[in-house]
Amino acid sequence: MAGPAPPPKQEELVPHPVKDQLPSVSFCITSPPPWPEAILLGFQHYLVVLGTTVLIPTALVPQMGGGNDEKARVVQTLLFLAAPTISIILAGRYSNIVDPHEKFLHIMRGTQGALIVASTLQIIIGFSGLWRNVTRYLSPLSAVPLVALAGFGLYELGFPGVAKCVEVGLPVIILLVTFSQYVPHAIHSERHAPPKTQLHCRTDRSGLVGGAPWIRVPYPFQWGAPTFDAGEAFAMMAASFVALVESTGTFTAVARYASATPVPPSVLSRGIGWQGIAILLDGLFGTANGTSVSVENAGLLALTRVGSRRVVQISAGFMIFFSILGKFGAVFASIPAPIFAALYCLLFAYVGAGGLSFLQFCNLNSFRTKFILGFSVFMGLSVPQYFNEYTSVAGYGPVHTGARWFNDIINVIFSSKPFVAGFVAFFLDNSLHRHDSAVRKDRGLHWWHKFRSYKGDPRSTVCYWLLPFNTAKT
Repeated sequence: MAGPAPPPKQEELVPHPVKDQLPSVSFCITSPPPWPEAILLGFQHYLVVLGTTVLIPTALVPQMGGGNDEKARVVQTLLFLAAPTISIILAGRYSNIVDPHEKFLHIMRGTQGALIVASTLQIIIGFSGLWRNVTRYLSPLSAVPLVALAGFGLYELGFPGVAKCVEVGLPVIILLVTFSQYVPHAIHSERHAPPKTQLHCRTDRSGLVGGAPWIRVPYPFQWGAPTFDAGEAFAMMAASFVALVESTGTFTAVARYASATPVPPSVLSRGIGWQGIAILLDGLFGTANGTSVSVENAGLLALTRVGSRRVVQISAGFMIFFSILGKFGAVFASIPAPIFAALYCLLFAYVGAGGLSFLQFCNLNSFRTKFILGFSVFMGLSVPQYFNEYTSVAGYGPVHTGARWFNDIINVIFSSKPFVAGFVAFFLDNSLHRHDSAVRKDRGLHWWHKFRSYKGDPRSTVCYWLLPFNTAKT
């Protein structure tokens, strides 16, 4: 007679394995999808970047004295090329100009000069290798607050924008979540918007279609010769430095969602240098704003699970094409803002979650880890909140000395959530018991050591060796 059956074997409880590269990605950075799918995905990236591209000129150009024609031209120039501008707009040297168009031209030329000077900061820091020497000390622990707040820190652009036209924005969120996470099905609504929300819901509200020419090619110095002011240049350099730090976080998220290995410091540094070249072009062409990494497009990589370079290159082609054919580009640029805000709710969330994913390399049972993580994230949210609240009440930042350029530098820097969080985490992580061998593992630095050079791991060579202009060079 057989004995009793043995009890079923209990499932072994073990943590999920650590992954240097994100699995379950449909197309990674080096594997392009078929051309029809790549073109469709590239067009999606073009539409996503339109949100910020239109938002900036819509806010800035009217304050500069420009109308719909100038606004459309600035949008075209931004698309063709792909801050402290408010401070420049409010500068006293422009207050005596009565004619709105003349005022717009003077402010634009001043902004161009400030951008040209500010571009040298990223060009020097990037191409000289200075940023490489800084980012080689970036551990997974210090990367978490920087990357997480690059996404989560933009929460004010999400649902508050949706709420301006709930009838449009909320269904878009539901559709996005449904089609990306659940079984696809249609959601249909025929409700009519009340008059007070129609301004935000209309596609023709921005005046871009009427102001845009049929065909126009942006060109350097289209607004006239740039003018230079030391105070404005210092303020723009502060914004450039903040953009440098924020872009580092977004670069890290992009590599993760493209299923690439962690970005080698040399690649990060040269990427910053090329971003400086882009800011220089912004100054030459007159975009009224500098260039930074698009957080929303980084989130779109996660939403589509396609991180192919070819898709982004196709998107750049769409931007140039529709910037030249002004009327067609203006039609897409007039998509209601609540639709973009609904997209941001998902895309920014994905970037923030990408930052949190680096916690898998860290020891979360370490009180050192808990302190650095919690304190840096809290300060990254709290300090900019103080600066922004103070500015909204007083009309100027907490730093209010007689030197306007100094005020702008400090107020701009400490109004950035990713910068504050990243700086606090980086400083604490590299100064608090950093020579302890156990701490090295707690902060996850041993996981990223082999990625300090793109030749340190065969997978990094595959991901980065095709970058142009020796960007991957150690």
